[in-house]
Amino acid sequence: MKPLSPLLIVEDDGVFAKVLAKSLAARGLKTVHAVNSADALKAAREQPFAAAVLDLKLENETSLALIPALKALYPDMRILMLTGYASIQTAVEAIKLGATHYLPKPASVDEILAALSNEAANPDMAITPQPLSVERLEWEHIQRVLAEHDGNISATARALNMHRRTLQRKLSKKPVKQ
Repeated sequence: MKPLSPLLIVEDDGVFAKVLAKSLAARGLKTVHAVNSADALKAAREQPFAAAVLDLKLENETSLALIPALKALYPDMRILMLTGYASIQTAVEAIKLGATHYLPKPASVDEILAALSNEAANPDMAITPQPLSVERLEWEHIQRVLAEHDGNISATARALNMHRRTLQRKLSKKPVKQ
């Protein structure tokens, strides 16, 4: 297993980042916190990082574009996409862009470390026998159509034949669990 320290945390929620950094420090890991992509790239240019934990949805941006930029600086960097807005589409995109792993929030520090430490895929992973709920399928579909329209809510609402405010209400809620 490759060392994970120092570790870059890119998270716009200061409280969550502080708790995560404190928990990782208790396990002997040094961390640096950035609140957006620009700060993260600046920190990455100033010092090398072994790993990064990226929040998908930052204040005014997504951290998906940060993945290839970090990988260009450090090709062996382990990158975990951690998000409260998990969807199949964003998981696939994050992995295609070079993320090592993808976890939905809430995730424990042990789960985060396990995801960053796991070097190989697990072909024996257990498959849940329960299909996605209708609410979760709706969330996944909305996320896919939103991505197809480059995050444009009005265009997405038209494509879904839905009122824009209804779509905004649905997007402002946390995604439903599986």
